[in-house]
Parts: sequence; C-alpha cells; structure tokens
Amino acid sequence: AVVSTQSTGGLNKVRLVDASFIWTEPHSKRIKVNVTIQGEAFGTILQQQFVVEYTVHYQMCEVCCKQKGSDGEAWRALVQIRQRTIHKKTMFYVEQIILKHNMHKDAMNIKEMEGGINFYYNAKNNARKMVDFMMAVIPCQYKTSQELVSHDIQSNVFNYKYTFFVEITRICKDEVVCLPLSVSRYLNHMSQIAICTRISDNIHLMDPLTLKIGQLNAGQYFRDQFDAICHQKQLREFMVMNIEPVYNTDKQYGSYSHKHQLADVWVLPLNSLGTDDQEIHTRTHLGNILQCGDYVLGFDVAHAVVNNAVFDKMKQSQLPDIILVKKIYPEKVKRNKGRNFRLRRLRKGSVTETVTDDGDYNDFLEDLEEDPELRKNVNLYKRQKPQWMAEAEEVIAPKVGLEELLDDLVLEPADTDENGNMLTE
Repeated sequence: AVVSTQSTGGLNKVRLVDASFIWTEPHSKRIKVNVTIQGEAFGTILQQQFVVEYTVHYQMCEVCCKQKGSDGEAWRALVQIRQRTIHKKTMFYVEQIILKHNMHKDAMNIKEMEGGINFYYNAKNNARKMVDFMMAVIPCQYKTSQELVSHDIQSNVFNYKYTFFVEITRICKDEVVCLPLSVSRYLNHMSQIAICTRISDNIHLMDPLTLKIGQLNAGQYFRDQFDAICHQKQLREFMVMNIEPVYNTDKQYGSYSHKHQLADVWVLPLNSLGTDDQEIHTRTHLGNILQCGDYVLGFDVAHAVVNNAVFDKMKQSQLPDIILVKKIYPEKVKRNKGRNFRLRRLRKGSVTETVTDDGDYNDFLEDLEEDPELRKNVNLYKRQKPQWMAEAEEVIAPKVGLEELLDDLVLEPADTDENGNMLTE
C-alpha cells in the first residue's frame, strides 16, 4: 500500500499515518487503498481518512509498441527494394533468397508495393544489414536519405528516420539486350545483340549465334546502363520445322558456353501454320533441347519496332531475322496443377498488400523447374498432391527431383483452391 501511495500526487506535503488495501474483485482491474494522513494548520494537527482508487491498464514494452503500431510512424529505418520492369520474376527470386537466408527476421513489418517490397526496421543497423545483403546477392545500387523527426536542444540529441532505396538492375532472365559498344568491347568483343541467361550476383550474357558468354557486375552495368530491347512477354511463338546441329565453328578468344549447342533452325510462326509462308532460317543456342515439332519463343527482329538508340545505329546486315530465346512446353495448365513443390512467401502482418502478378509467379516456377542453377538459392518444399491431381495425365516437361525438396513445411490450408490455383504461405 505504501508503494501505491507514492504515485499519488499531493501526499508529499502531509504525513502518512496509515495505508491499507480494501478488497476488490480480481477481475475488476481496480485497486482501492484506505489512506490516513495528518497535517498541521494554524498550530492544530488535523487528521483525515479517505479512499484512493487505482485503475489497472495493460501496457506493452517500447519495442512491442513500435512493432504493433500501424500508423506508419513507428519505424526508424526503411529499405525500399525496387525494379523497373514489366514483370515480377526477378522480385520473386529476390524474395526466395531473402527467405533462404532468413534476412527478414529483424523486420518490424513487410509490405509488398507496386514494383517492389518495403522492409521496416526499428534500428538503422538492421536496415544496413539488408542493404549489404542485397548488394552481395543481386546486381543493384542504393541511395540513402534521412528525415529529422525531433531534436532535443538541451541534450543535443537528434532523432532521424533513415530510408535506403535499393534499385535492382532492369535486365532480367530470358531478355534480349543491345549492348553499348563500350560494353561489347569489354566482353571480348561480344556481339551487341545478346541474351540474358541468368541473374545472380552478376548479369550473365550470351551471344546466341556464337555461344560466347560474358558477365557484368553491378558497378559495370550502372556505369554504362542499357535496357532490354525485347521482354519475355513480347516474344512470339514459333514451331521448329527442321534443325541441324553445327559442330565446326571457329572460336576466337573469349569464353564460350559448354551447356548449349549451336544449330541451324528453320521455324514458322504459329499464326502462319497452314499457309504458304516460307520457313525462316536462323541460328540458335538451343540445339541440344530442340527437336522438330517443338514450340519456341523468339524475338522477330525483322518485323519488330525497337525504340533504342544503340540498336538504331547497328547495320541490318549484323542483325538476324529471328532470335530464339526459350523452349516452351504445351499443356501449361496441367503442368501448373501437377507441380510437386511449393514455395514460401513473405507475409508478415495484416497490413501486407497484395499486388497482382499477371501469371509471373507461374512463369517463375517454370524457370525453377528448367534451370538447376536457379534452384540453388531457393528452398523448395514438398507438396502433397490431391487425389484428382495424382490421377492427372503426366506432362512432358522438366521436373524437380524429390531429392531436392524439403519436407519441413506444414501448412493448414489446402494446397489448391477450388479453381486449381496453387496456394502459398
């Protein structure tokens, strides 16, 4: 009772004689103390007895209050990860790398925004760790800014909010790029027309006509930036009519890919099947996986309208009619339903926004099935197939082996919804 009365104002001017608790209901959140005090007035000692009532309020610690706050003013540091592209496949890959290395554990909140993800932290050092991690695993650059929140003049203490803006390279996997002349010379005089085969900590490029390969790190790319002249969504579908491997090629200085095979290919656009159009000849790097009758995505250079200053300066004799980029497999719906793995997703807090991906997520899952190098930085979890899915017709397409899957993911909801779409955590 003495401890409770110490927080009551005005008792320091009188003498506390007695204090005792008065019984209350335990669930009432009320504490009553019977207090007896004495004081002197005009030479006379007066004594008074009264009841002090306290109300119990639950309160969280300062860190929990910041994490619980939804007004957007509780964070101390913000990391904005952005990429300026028309699809989100690279952002899905970045999300899986973050999950694999558990780099999101210190974040107070995570929001999926248009064009990227926001990570909110209560300390600048935690945000700095995320920025350093991004610089090590993906080609990117960052900018910092700070905003003054408050200033204590007496103690000379400044309270800032810090923002880190991380910009990922605009080049993505399976995109056709036109290299500036300086970049082409740096890559051992690689052809200016190249394909981005993979995005890791470097940008991996390859000349589809000679199999010459090269790599660019973040510093080299942002020093001489260039854009893709054709995205994956702009590629046309072709059918392979005939193919002949090419073995005798004169390889000059530089590095060449040993995972691909040069071949002369004759293709026909799908919308031209059954017509009198002539077959189009080109050379491709997909000679080891293409056969007659296969479908392939390609960039129709002869009929494309490209808004690129470097591309406009190139001679027409240096450009092929078609650049084949990627083999595609039929029955895409059955392939998505019969997939034997699933991924975790970044979901933290009820304020997480949902941004539509326009089928980019399924395209990213297909890239994981087709590229073993891409799967090294991604945790794949076993997916239990429903009965109707187990009886579905098998699709001829690359699959992930069971030895690469993890089985420690337990989810309460079903694997698919009523429309057969995959559900993720």
